Amino acid sequence: MFHRLIPRLDIKGPSLVKGIHLEGLRVLGLPKDFAKYYYENGADELIYQDVVASLYDRNSLSEFVEKTAEEIFIPMTVGGGIRNQKDIFNLLRSGADKVSINTAAVKNPDFIKEASENYGSSTIVISVEVIKQNNGAYELFIDNGRQSTGIEISKWLDIIQSNGAGEIVLTSVDQEGTMKGVDLDLIKYALPKLDIPLIYHGGIGKVEDLTFLDDCYLSGTAIASAFHYDYLSNNFVKNDQELEGNTSYLESAIHSQRGFSIMQLKDYLSGAQINVRHS
Repeated sequence: MFHRLIPRLDIKGPSLVKGIHLEGLRVLGLPKDFAKYYYENGADELIYQDVVASLYDRNSLSEFVEKTAEEIFIPMTVGGGIRNQKDIFNLLRSGADKVSINTAAVKNPDFIKEASENYGSSTIVISVEVIKQNNGAYELFIDNGRQSTGIEISKWLDIIQSNGAGEIVLTSVDQEGTMKGVDLDLIKYALPKLDIPLIYHGGIGKVEDLTFLDDCYLSGTAIASAFHYDYLSNNFVKNDQELEGNTSYLESAIHSQRGFSIMQLKDYLSGAQINVRHS
């Protein structure tokens, strides 16, 4: 099995955004430009997340997915604001290969079972966002990390699997956007509880942050900041006319933030004898 390297693109309106701990969202550019670059430079899959969809009770990525699918031919997982079976149908019809569900699944776990039965387990991904509490427990959050549930994640992982989901994307909200490394304790806590593929997301800032893969198998890693800042350092074009929100951060970001490319990471992992797809 190959370890998949998956750029995550957080979407707000027409813009690609990035925050820290899923907050303080800053506009980075147009998602279509980043997506095309990642596809052309070795991404195994893409994750799109509408980060305000649940907050505003909407799902607005179908048109974007349809246009993206015309140019990009790797699997796309799309999430944000999925509330019912029709939302799933619309995204899949638009070109998504998988859908990622968080808030609606927590509010109604039967939704996972219905979706898995209707569209197949391999199509249904559950997004699990957690924050470590003072007592050391990992608590599940919803609404893009905004709302506490009081649920300890081991119970939720059992529910996800028993209802037939095919994959989990596990986000450490504590590490997300910091580029300070992974929460290895969280990964090692979750993995033994799972019989379905696990993708980790949160905190990766340098290629060495994935050395734990030597003895800790993950199906994939979702990376945002490190890939985005590498893209900006090589492809920055100011285009405020098409972007919404505060873009003043962009010019300083390309000088102050450093990342790495997908191929740089694949080269490093291949050298460390970690099985990745490599052209």
